[in-house]
Amino acid sequence: MSAEAMVTSPFAGSATDGDRPLRIALLTYKGNPFCGGQGVYVRHLARELVRLGHSVEVIGAQPYPVLDTGATLTELPSLDLYRQPDPFRTPKRGEYRDWIDAVEVATMWTGGFPEPLTFSLRARRHLASRAGEFDVIHDNQTLGYGLLADLGAPLVTTIHHPITVDRQLDLDAAKDRRRRASVRRWYAFTRMQGRVARRLPSVLTVSGSSQQEIAHHLGVRDDRIHVVHIGADTDLWSPDASVAEVPGRIVTTSSADVPLKGLVHLVEALAKLRTDQPEAHLVVVGKRAEKGPVARAIETYGLQDAVRFVKGITDTELVDLVRSAQIACVPSLYEGFSLPAAEAMATGTPLVATTGGAIPEVSGPDGETCLAVPPGDAGALAGALGRLLGDAELRARLGGAGRERVLTRFTWAKAAEGTVAHYRAAIEQAVAGTSRTTARTSRTARTR
Repeated sequence: MSAEAMVTSPFAGSATDGDRPLRIALLTYKGNPFCGGQGVYVRHLARELVRLGHSVEVIGAQPYPVLDTGATLTELPSLDLYRQPDPFRTPKRGEYRDWIDAVEVATMWTGGFPEPLTFSLRARRHLASRAGEFDVIHDNQTLGYGLLADLGAPLVTTIHHPITVDRQLDLDAAKDRRRRASVRRWYAFTRMQGRVARRLPSVLTVSGSSQQEIAHHLGVRDDRIHVVHIGADTDLWSPDASVAEVPGRIVTTSSADVPLKGLVHLVEALAKLRTDQPEAHLVVVGKRAEKGPVARAIETYGLQDAVRFVKGITDTELVDLVRSAQIACVPSLYEGFSLPAAEAMATGTPLVATTGGAIPEVSGPDGETCLAVPPGDAGALAGALGRLLGDAELRARLGGAGRERVLTRFTWAKAAEGTVAHYRAAIEQAVAGTSRTTARTSRTARTR
């Protein structure tokens, strides 16, 4: 792409930073805004980039992102091999479109996860057909080989946290050799992501903890990694005194079958807590697992009536659920940022959280904006939950301080502003590189 193409935009006027508006392609191989941080990131970042005056086109695969007014969606469909109610399905012959589809199915058949690779290959082909239409391309943690090609515009990539962390935690939780082999096959794509990440010119991440993990696990040079904190939609996630507080209610957002989320430790903590505070109960925003450690713990401790799972609720219903709780809890063993912590704090609901990964960057100091406990320690969790349930004054103080922390540090508006600054830096770097190449070519021609 020429330097002239990268510094010329068809949009009149200027963005809110006083510079020209940008044409942004935002790539996401998974876009569900109700399950997983990547979909939430795309939805809210896209909205705030549009508010700053930029043009945003999200290019994504299933589950497709839900976007707010202003951003547009271009569907780049996969074979959707993991859709409900028939995950790990074998497509019919008529569904195959090209060799990329064949790679997707073959990888699934051998126990791997193909979507980062196959989405990147489809994205490369799609972007090549639209060269010159975008000023910058922003990849949301696909990290597939296809993105190493000339995409027609500078590339900026967000890595929320290295998936190698999830891989190690799943391996640690595996009970036998067969399960460990299965985990290794599933996470084989992380080798590709590491190779791609080391060749990227500009990596954004969401916390200082993730920055360190990316350098350590993926081998990306420190000078290529930039922290841009994300945050909560503080208009939606806000206090509302009209929502009645439910005595003993603890709420968490978690995937029951993902060891990294630490839900089993929270269930164990609830069992301990209820010996002294029998009104304590847990509402989990997420899908109930019928088997596995969490299901076994609920049955072992007789908590069937004290643990409820909810899913498929609206944003408004979710916010009201958190408002109704006396405590929000993040029991994760590791988080690259923890949006649930920021969102709960934004409602003024007091937080109990572990110190896993980047959670302390979000939740703040123990006793000031939250109660903090070591990850994986059910006894410490039970103690913190019990202390907070029994102290209304402490709940009010932590809740107010938590919301103030989010308002000053973690909003999507601030995230968008920081992201745009790195877009412009990437464009300038690409223009400078083009100019240097042109100058070298000219000098070589004159010496011949």
